[in-house]
Amino acid sequence: MAAAWNWIPIKPRTGSATLRRVATQRVSSGAISASASQPVGTAFTVLAAISFCHFLNDMLQSVIPAVYPILKDAYRLNFGQIGLIALTSQLTASLLQPAVGLYTDRRPTPYSLPVGMGSTLVGLVLLARAPSLGAILLAVACVGIGSAVFHPESSRVARMASGGQHGLAQSLFQVGGNAGASVGPLLAAFIVLPAGQGSIAWFSVAALLAIVVLTRVSGWYKRRHEAGWTAGAAIHPLVLSLAPRKIKLAMAVLMALVFSKYIYLASLTSYYTFFLISKFHVPVRTAQIHLFLFLGAVAAGTVLGGVAGDRFGRKYVIWCSILGVLPFTLALPHANLFWTGVLTVIIGLVLASAFSAILVYAQELVPGRVGAISGLFFGLAFGVAGIGAAVLGRLADATSIGFVYRVCSFLPAIGLLTAFLPNLEPHKPTTAG
Repeated sequence: MAAAWNWIPIKPRTGSATLRRVATQRVSSGAISASASQPVGTAFTVLAAISFCHFLNDMLQSVIPAVYPILKDAYRLNFGQIGLIALTSQLTASLLQPAVGLYTDRRPTPYSLPVGMGSTLVGLVLLARAPSLGAILLAVACVGIGSAVFHPESSRVARMASGGQHGLAQSLFQVGGNAGASVGPLLAAFIVLPAGQGSIAWFSVAALLAIVVLTRVSGWYKRRHEAGWTAGAAIHPLVLSLAPRKIKLAMAVLMALVFSKYIYLASLTSYYTFFLISKFHVPVRTAQIHLFLFLGAVAAGTVLGGVAGDRFGRKYVIWCSILGVLPFTLALPHANLFWTGVLTVIIGLVLASAFSAILVYAQELVPGRVGAISGLFFGLAFGVAGIGAAVLGRLADATSIGFVYRVCSFLPAIGLLTAFLPNLEPHKPTTAG
């Protein structure tokens, strides 16, 4: 992107016209003109629809790992084959997202959303009737492809509907996914476990509902795009002056922060109940209640982080969210049961506020690439969480679950890298591609 200097007439208070030299932005085909990206008010109906579809998408995605035990018994699979299924799911759901986002940045494809969900529907039906391991791999790949298409494009829609409140829009979008990811395993336990593998097909009804809603959302997206409205990012003057090397460094820092956040979250979402049972000898139901409270705090923190980012600035939220949670994570392995519950709620509330701030900050840092940036960070989050859960499980087997939490307690110290992020907040942005 190059800045061109043009002379335009400005009328001062004295009434005489003068010429002032101002910078106007030449943008590539993937970026957006200033007039086309001006916010006109937050479209909460669209945000509610896309958040609901995020709930359905992540619910369906989380059903896959929840049925691994059923597949293992039904097909007499070993753990290596289960790992192959998990790898196929992660590769398609995570690694394809940046490619999808990059493509749709260059060639906007409004109706890719229902098409992607159609891939998820096909995968669920195939998984319910899969005759072999090869068919299972194809089925989970279809579900993963659907998720890979959904996240970057729906994140673009959330930004288009934000009316300038980008943090709020992303957090409302995110909270739907958080809720869906927590509900999926419960539905698998109450539906698939007693009814068998064939009942996975029932979840295709949710995919069909999402297709209907996403078709309406895509129509809105297409009308906005044809009218010239886009998901353009606000261009801060400092971003225009940043050297490519500094932008790359900032992106690397943001990725490291996502790594810290999602590895620690993986330790809680995957092993918190085992930690409580092992250390405090509580019944499974009590451990599940503590996990539910933690997940509720994560959902609340997701929304609060978006609002705080819009109000106080993304960098400040990132500072407080990642590094600010360090004292609580360090105290957690040494707390009693009561304070463990309190600390995990605080950790969930504070740590979850980071992602929407990180994502919007990255979108502002690389304007005109909303889809690619969304795909990159959503894919990174999914990949890190999946790999992190596997590595932490191996570590717990080799040592103890308590040791895992003592090691993970230092992860938020990576938040010190936030100091290397350029401070965009003091500058009032001008809108462009």
